[in-house]
Amino acid sequence: MAGIAATGVDGGAVLVSFKLSSTLLYLAAIGMLLIMNKIQPSQLTEEQRNASRLFNQLRKEIHTMVCIGNPTTNDLKEAMEKVLALDKAYPLPLLGEMLEKFPKTVEPTVWWTLHQEKRQTKGYDVRKNNNRNGWDDKLEEEMREIVRVLKRKDEEDYLRLGEKALKLNKVLAISGPLLTGLEAIGSAFVGSPGHGSWAVVLGVVGGAFLSVVNAFEHGGQVGMVFEMYPSNAGFFRLMEESIESNLEEEEVEKRENGQMFEMKVALQLGRSLSELTDLATSSSIKGEAIQEFASKLF
Repeated sequence: MAGIAATGVDGGAVLVSFKLSSTLLYLAAIGMLLIMNKIQPSQLTEEQRNASRLFNQLRKEIHTMVCIGNPTTNDLKEAMEKVLALDKAYPLPLLGEMLEKFPKTVEPTVWWTLHQEKRQTKGYDVRKNNNRNGWDDKLEEEMREIVRVLKRKDEEDYLRLGEKALKLNKVLAISGPLLTGLEAIGSAFVGSPGHGSWAVVLGVVGGAFLSVVNAFEHGGQVGMVFEMYPSNAGFFRLMEESIESNLEEEEVEKRENGQMFEMKVALQLGRSLSELTDLATSSSIKGEAIQEFASKLF
C-alpha cells in the first residue's frame, strides 16, 4: 500500500486511504511482533514437548514402582520431589510464570534433584560380586573419564551453540519491531512535500526486510533451536551428576549396581559397552586432544 501511494497520486482521498491503511497495518504488525517475540511460540512448544516427555517418563517410573509392590514412604517422597522439580523447570506457560525467553546466560536446564539419582538397584545381592556390587577400580576410572568427556566436549559444545542461538534470536526479536516502527513512520510521510524518496524507501524496502527477518526468526524456529541446546546440555549434566554421585558414595553396596549402571550409561550415550570402554581409554591417553564426543545420539 505504501508503494501504491507513492506511484504519483497527488492528494485526495485515494492517497490518504492508502497511507492510513499502510500505517495502521504496520502499527498492528508491531503489536503482533512484540507479543510473538515475548512468547516465542516455537520455543514454548519445545519446552512443553520436553515437559510432556519427562512427565510421561516419570509416570511410567511410578507405575513400575507400584507394580513391583511395597512402595515405601521414601519412594513417595522421592516421587513428589521429582514432580515438583519438573514443575519448577517447566511451569505452565502464560499462567502466572513463564520461562525467561532471553536469559542473560545460557545454563543447562535442570529438572531433577541430585539425591534422587543416587539410589541402589533393588533386589541385587552384592555377595554375588565379591561385595563390590559390580564395581571395580577399572570401572570407576572409566566412569570418571566419561564425566570428563561429557563436560569437556558434549555439554560445553551445546552451551556454546546455545549462546550463539540466543544472540541471533535477540537480534531478530529486536530488529522486527524496530523495522516495523520505521516503516510505519515512512508510510505516514509517503507523498508529503519535502520528504522525497526516503519515506518510500522506509515504507516499501523496509517492509521487504521485515518479511525476511520475520520469516527467518519464526519460520526458521530460532527459539526452538535455542531451547534444544540447554535441554540437551541438561541431559549431559544429569548424567554427570548421576555418575559422580555414585562414585562419591564410599559404600559400594549403596551404589547402583556397577554392571547395570555401565550398561545404562552406554545406552544413554548410544554406545555399546565396548565403545564406551574405548572412549574412556582414548580419553585417558589423549587427554585434552580428544575430538570425539561422548554421545552418539544428538
